[in-house]
Amino acid sequence: MYKRILDKIDVGVHAVDETGKTIIYNKKMMQMESMDIQDVINKNLLDVFMFKDDQSSTLVKALQDGNETSNVKQTYFNNKGHEITTINNTIPIYHDDKLQGAVEIAKDVTKLERLLKENLNNKGTRFTFDNIIGKSQTILDVIEGAKRATRTSSYVLIVGETGTGKELFAQSIHNGSNRLSAPFISQNCAALPDNLIESLLFGTKRGAFTGAVDTIGLFEQANGGTLLLDEINSLNLNLQAKLLRVLQEKTIRRVGDTKDTPIDVRVIANMNEDPIDAIANNRLRKDLYYRLGVVTIFIPPLRERIEDIPILIEHFIEKYNERFNMNVMRLSEEVRQSFFEYDWHGNVRELEHIIEAAMNIMMDEEVIRYNHLPYHYRSKMQIKERMIPLSTVDTFITENSDAAVPLKDQMELFEKSYIKYVLNKNNFNISRSANLLGLSRQSLQYRMKKLKIDTKNRFEDA
Repeated sequence: MYKRILDKIDVGVHAVDETGKTIIYNKKMMQMESMDIQDVINKNLLDVFMFKDDQSSTLVKALQDGNETSNVKQTYFNNKGHEITTINNTIPIYHDDKLQGAVEIAKDVTKLERLLKENLNNKGTRFTFDNIIGKSQTILDVIEGAKRATRTSSYVLIVGETGTGKELFAQSIHNGSNRLSAPFISQNCAALPDNLIESLLFGTKRGAFTGAVDTIGLFEQANGGTLLLDEINSLNLNLQAKLLRVLQEKTIRRVGDTKDTPIDVRVIANMNEDPIDAIANNRLRKDLYYRLGVVTIFIPPLRERIEDIPILIEHFIEKYNERFNMNVMRLSEEVRQSFFEYDWHGNVRELEHIIEAAMNIMMDEEVIRYNHLPYHYRSKMQIKERMIPLSTVDTFITENSDAAVPLKDQMELFEKSYIKYVLNKNNFNISRSANLLGLSRQSLQYRMKKLKIDTKNRFEDA
């Protein structure tokens, strides 16, 4: 019964006898240390794990001095050389006043410790405005607006689809400002669970929760510099409220603390959806948007700056020629034309990845041809060629409008009609329709909701 109980609790339990031999080793401890029980049980602790020179095992210390310790951070290595960091409560076990062994109750903080180390070392940036490639007036106007943002310390909100270069702009703003020599720290808010991201952002106070020690958060690490919060709309609304308070008061309070610490941090936030849509769908607090969006930069998708495609192609071919020691000269005319017709939902990043993928399978060729392109790209282009609406745009306008209307409204009406057409032809199968439209299932459902397409009905025509 005790073994089942030990294996169900959410902390690691490791007990040794008076010689240091392991006698209890629960399931959570196995997961934390990436070890099998047969590698540890009935073996001496020091024969299995390796401890740093300046820090011996807390279990061994308990056996040596017979003292209980609480909330001690310990970093060590398992038998595969993987680094592990835990917060330990260690208790010596006595029977008839004789020391019989020791037990350790451990909380895993390996991931948090690694992230803190990475961010402490993340004080440099690579990109400036000179690294932003494009000559279209669309992108030049955005660059000019972003350069103006370097003159002040106001908060910045950068909005753009995936792959448009939001972090490139954020780093360029930092490097063009008077905070250049101070830290630039970046954190993707969607990469971690809420309980971990809060500790990571604001830090923790010793004793705030089981295993909590005094740790410095990203805001304090970035003091004097810039903190980039990527995918800000993925934070839950409670955390957004705490973030709003930090931005307004310019102070942070560590988790579990009662004291406020002043900070001087410029926050730049990124998001990959329209903030108005995010507010409407309860993914972004309106008051946080107003506070963050003092300066708002909208980065255009690649399909709205197609005149930049040739210069981007040239740049990426040159980049991977140097990296792969190749001599690729250009695209074939067929590939070049297809690039101008493609929708580029992954934007500049997708373009780069397609060129990199093509060059990976080339041998001594100097021209990127259609058969070199990744399968997913070729299949999308084939689908696009097959999916031709039954009516032309001229016929559509004649049938749906008695007078000229704004282009945005007409495009929305056409999009709704075409999505209904594809859904109807596929018996309203969302996954199949999304594939034919070149969208993810979630994107199609979002568009259907936005365009008020009833998901319960079937359509006779489009």
